[in-house]
Amino acid sequence: MRLKKIILIMIFIFISGCVGYSSTGVLGTGVSIAMDPRTIGTQIDDSLMQKNLRAKLILMNKNYLINVKSKVLDGRIFITGKVDTVEEKLKITKLGWEIKGARSVKNDLKIKEEFNFKQTAKDVLITSQLRTALITNKKIKSANYDIDTYKKIIYVYGISQDEDERAEVINEANKVLDVEDVITSIFLFEDLRVIKN
Repeated sequence: MRLKKIILIMIFIFISGCVGYSSTGVLGTGVSIAMDPRTIGTQIDDSLMQKNLRAKLILMNKNYLINVKSKVLDGRIFITGKVDTVEEKLKITKLGWEIKGARSVKNDLKIKEEFNFKQTAKDVLITSQLRTALITNKKIKSANYDIDTYKKIIYVYGISQDEDERAEVINEANKVLDVEDVITSIFLFEDLRVIKN
């Protein structure tokens, strides 16, 4: 038990040390603080939830460090990546709900298949095309969005300033060549819990 606590603390220190200058933002939530409409308190809560979930995932299985991605926005947990079995997917969903402060858990984990270089390269290209489109579109604050692509399906997570910006992001995603589907979890700034209080 003591060894697990030491490992957990080491993981927190490691993750905290890696987050500061990464492209996922100062607090690791995937959104730049300068552009993020959430309060600093909400950003910190989300960051702590994400680090807690990440540490528990790694304790569950060290392979999840690479294979499973998680994001927390306004207490809502999003999980993507690949696992070996359906049972693992269910366990990870349960783990997400056990995180203190979780308002919802959306699990988009896929069951692993044989590695396909061509498909992986295509997914990277799709993600790059959409990222470029968001950056060049002056109606969109691109720093507020995270993009994952798996088997030509784009997953977009983020916070938009208004309904027009959300529609613009979805429109840009649908324009990308070879995309089969676009799944979004884009929240409006006005819908965040900090505004309602």
